[in-house]
Amino acid sequence: MVRDLIEILILSTVQGISEFLPISSSAHLILVSNFYDLETSSLMIDISLHLGSLVAVIFYFRKDLFNLRNNEKLLSLIIIGSLPLISFGYILYSTEFIHLLRNTKVIASTTLFFGFILFFADQRKTEKNIATDLNFKSILIIGLFQILALIPGVSRAGITITAARFLNFNRIDSSKISFLLSIPALAGASFLGLNEAFEQSIELNSLLIIAVLLSFTFSFLTIKYFLKFINKISFNIFVIYRIILGFILFLIIYA
Repeated sequence: MVRDLIEILILSTVQGISEFLPISSSAHLILVSNFYDLETSSLMIDISLHLGSLVAVIFYFRKDLFNLRNNEKLLSLIIIGSLPLISFGYILYSTEFIHLLRNTKVIASTTLFFGFILFFADQRKTEKNIATDLNFKSILIIGLFQILALIPGVSRAGITITAARFLNFNRIDSSKISFLLSIPALAGASFLGLNEAFEQSIELNSLLIIAVLLSFTFSFLTIKYFLKFINKISFNIFVIYRIILGFILFLIIYA
């Protein structure tokens, strides 16, 4: 039981921190589970971790989401931006092709490559914001980029922020766009997982509840402090982290 709790704490920490940072939560969960040979990782644990992050982002942006009733334009744009990922994600999930991408070599390549792409994107001017400049064309471009997040190591947060920065949105609003797009993405992943879980007749237990609560806590804190400090620190710290991680993974693979 103690080992299970420790593993849940590790997985919840990794999920909560990496889901909303441009470093790829799926890659980190795969790497941590593989390298530490975690026994607790399972379908229901994955669902619980995603549900915790989903509840956290909804809770943090509850006022913005409540105000969407009076902002049909933004609501429709978020839906439009989410459709490409949901559509392609369902296809990859249904064909099980997505499992072929879950390996260390893919993660090392995408972590390194898209780290450099984030760096170049963050050099752009910061002229645009959500309120006045987010439109059908820009959200569709960001949504199409988000499809790449289905590949572990790309990072859903990272690729949406990268796309928004290439479109000249400032760091704060690029991050907010990414957070808002995370809601349909996390909801879709949770729905697919729950559907599969119900087919397997998996029962709820205390570990799953703990996983949701811990994932919620770490996700909420990550969102809060990420938005508080990102304008001061830029994305370079995440670029450096990705480059270091990518090279370490290649050393492990080919050593």
